[in-house]
Amino acid sequence: MELHIILASMALLMLGSLLSSKLSGIINMPCLLLFLAIGMLAGSDGLGGIAFDNARAANYVGSVAMAFILFSGGFDTNWKSVKAVFAPGALLSSLGVLLTALFVAIFARIFLALASPDTAIRFSWCFLLGAVISSTDAAAVFSILRSRSVSLRGQLTPLLELESGSNDPMAAFLTVFLVELIRHEVASGVSSAWYSYLAIIPQFLAKMVIALALGWLLGRMAVFFFNKLNFDYNGLYYALAAVIVLLVFSLTELLYGNGFMAVYAAGIVMGNRKFVFHNGVGRFYDGMAWLMQVLLFTLLGLLAYPSRVWEAKWVGLAVALFLMFGARPLAVHLTLLRSRFTPHEKILISWVGLRGGAPIMLATFPILAHLEGAGLLFDIVFFIVLTSVLLQGMTIMPLAKLLGLDAPVRPTLRVPVSVEETGDANAESEEITVPPSWAGVTLARLHLPEGALVLLIRRENRFVVPRGDTVLAAGDVLTLMGSEEALKHSVQKLLSPPADAMSS
Repeated sequence: MELHIILASMALLMLGSLLSSKLSGIINMPCLLLFLAIGMLAGSDGLGGIAFDNARAANYVGSVAMAFILFSGGFDTNWKSVKAVFAPGALLSSLGVLLTALFVAIFARIFLALASPDTAIRFSWCFLLGAVISSTDAAAVFSILRSRSVSLRGQLTPLLELESGSNDPMAAFLTVFLVELIRHEVASGVSSAWYSYLAIIPQFLAKMVIALALGWLLGRMAVFFFNKLNFDYNGLYYALAAVIVLLVFSLTELLYGNGFMAVYAAGIVMGNRKFVFHNGVGRFYDGMAWLMQVLLFTLLGLLAYPSRVWEAKWVGLAVALFLMFGARPLAVHLTLLRSRFTPHEKILISWVGLRGGAPIMLATFPILAHLEGAGLLFDIVFFIVLTSVLLQGMTIMPLAKLLGLDAPVRPTLRVPVSVEETGDANAESEEITVPPSWAGVTLARLHLPEGALVLLIRRENRFVVPRGDTVLAAGDVLTLMGSEEALKHSVQKLLSPPADAMSS
C-alpha cells in the first residue's frame, strides 16, 4: 500500500475519532471507547476491511503515546494537592497493582481449570494475564476525571490521578518480567518455583529509584534549558518540549530504569516550576496527549479482530467481573487499610479502576515474544477493557452521587486572555477569587499595588471587561497581570478586610 493511502486512511480514522468525542457527551459514553470502536469498525473484521496485524508497530507507537500521555498528566498535576495523598497513592500504584495481578492470577487459574479440565494451564500464564490488566489506565482516568461533568469531594481526584499516572510502570515491569519467566519455563520444560517470583521486588525497586532520580534530574535540567536557551523562534520551544519527553523516556530505559515512571515524574517537576513559555508548553502537551490517545486507541482497535474477541467473551467477562468486584476492591481495601479514607471513598476508589489503552498495549509484549496462547490473552484483555470502560466509565458519577462523594460541578470557561512568560518582561498572571467581604466594592477602590493590573473578570458564565467603576461580586474571578511581588500583595489585599477601602 502506498504512503499517501496509508496517511489518508489514518487521517480519516483519527478525524472520525475526534468528531466522535462530541457524541460521547451526548450518550454519556467515554470517548476513548468510541476511539476503540472506530478502529475496530475500520479493521479487517469491520466495514473498512483494513488488515493490520503488526503488533510490533502497535507496541512501539503505544509506548511513545503512553510516554506523552503520562508526561502531560504529570505536567497538569498540582504537587501541593498530590503531596497530601502521596503515600496512599504510591502504595496503590505498587503494592495495589501487585495484589490485583496476584488475585486475578489465582481466579483465572481456578476458572480456566474448571472450564478446561483437560488443558494444562500454567500459573505463570495466569499471572501474566493479571499483570497486563492490573493497572488503571492513565488516559481513561485523566479524560474522565478532568472532564467538565465530573467533580469529586476531598482528596479523591488527586489520589486517583496520582495512582493512574504512576501505576503503569509496575504493570509494565510485571509484564516484561513474566514474559521472560515463561520463556525460560518453555525452554527448560520446568515450571518456576514460587521463590522465583520474589525477584520481582528488588528489581522493581531498583528500576523505580533510577526512574524517579532521572525524572527529577532531567525535569530540572529541562526547566533550566527553557529559561537559558533564549531561542530566536518561539516555535523551537515547543519542539524542545517534544524532544524532552522522548529523551527522558529513552534515556531512562537505556539506563535500566522505567521510562513510564520517569516521564511522569519529569512532567510533575516541570509542571510545578516556572519557566519561559510554561503556559503554552502546557497546552502543547495537552494537545499532544489527546493526539496520542486518538492514535493509540484507534490503532489498537485496528489491531483487534472483533470475531476473535467475541470468542473469548466468557473468559473475558468472568475475569472482568472478578477484577471489578473482587480483585480491585480487595487490593484497594488491603492497601488503604490504615489510611484516613472512609469506607465509601474506598468503594469509589475501587470502582475508578478503568482499564484502557495501556493494558491492550502491554498485551502485545507476549505476542512479540511468540508465547503460546498470546493471541488468546490479547483477545481476553481487549474484552476486559471494553467491559471496564463501558460499565465503569459510564457509572462513576452515578455511584459518586449515591455514595455522597460528588461535588458541585464548576463550569470552566475558555479564557480569551492569556499571559505568557517569554523571558523578555518581568510579568506573570494569576487568578484570584473575590471573597464575600469585597462584594459591592468598585474595582478602583481595591487600591491594588502598583504594577498589578486586572485584565479580565469572570462572573459565572460570562466575562466582564474591567473598568474603574465595575462593581465586584462575591465569586468573581479576577485575572491579574504583574510582577511576582505585586501579585503577592494583591492576594494579601483581597484576603484582608476591606475596611480601608470602604472608609475612603
